[in-house]
Amino acid sequence: MNIKNIAVGLCLASISFSSLSEEKFKVCADPLNPPYSTKNKDGFENKIAALFAKELGQTLEYTWFPQRIGFIRNTLTAPLNDSEVESKTFKCDVIMGVPAGYDLTLTTEPYYQSTYVLLIAKGRGWDDIKDPAQLVDLPLQKQESLKIAMFDQGPGTTWLQKNGLLDQGIPYQSMSGDDENNVAMQIDKDLKSGKIDMVILWGPMAGYVITNSPKNSYAIIPMKSSPGLKFDFAMAMGVRNGDKARKATLDKLIANKSKEIQAFIEGYDVPLLPIQKKPAHNDD
Repeated sequence: MNIKNIAVGLCLASISFSSLSEEKFKVCADPLNPPYSTKNKDGFENKIAALFAKELGQTLEYTWFPQRIGFIRNTLTAPLNDSEVESKTFKCDVIMGVPAGYDLTLTTEPYYQSTYVLLIAKGRGWDDIKDPAQLVDLPLQKQESLKIAMFDQGPGTTWLQKNGLLDQGIPYQSMSGDDENNVAMQIDKDLKSGKIDMVILWGPMAGYVITNSPKNSYAIIPMKSSPGLKFDFAMAMGVRNGDKARKATLDKLIANKSKEIQAFIEGYDVPLLPIQKKPAHNDD
């Protein structure tokens, strides 16, 4: 992402405060979703939110809700209370991480791009795997010994299906509903216990596993997108549809603070790719 020139910095404050004369930077977040966000505020999205609030001179405030079905309805588009329905005051105003072009929100410019990776625990007989395609060509007896996590949805499962490896998959839910472990935490535990030996996992979640393990515990093999099967995605921030002023403010901050943002994310061992910008899905 190109960093804007000095003019961006000069106009940032006027855009931010003339458009959004607010005292609070109100974030919608999951309280148990490392490496993104936690109630201890130690995820990389927490750190970016704190940076933005500081730049705007606002107090950072969270509305906590599990990021599962109903998240938008119960946070970003939920009135602060019943009496606020007409005045359009909402519980929170910003979701720090959504796919660029996400249908349920207006999205900012993307601020990072990552990819799914094949994460393989070392020292369990799979150290010769350097490319995911090698799993397809294994002798049947070796293939049948695979212990690979398989989610109920996602490109990893599609890849396993296309390559005839579904029978070797150990099933996981993408949204577990577990109030003690999110998906990344559960995968981390099950890799360490030996329940699974490998997983096709979204980059930030893979970063969580890597960060919480001794160095060189895993082989990390990026999955390559192909026609009809995409593994890499750009991530943005989400605001309410029609909230153009807030989007403009966030876009300026993303451009102006790109180095700090990247440093935060890299600190969590997230595999990053160059950002591929696409036209915004709407500006309504």
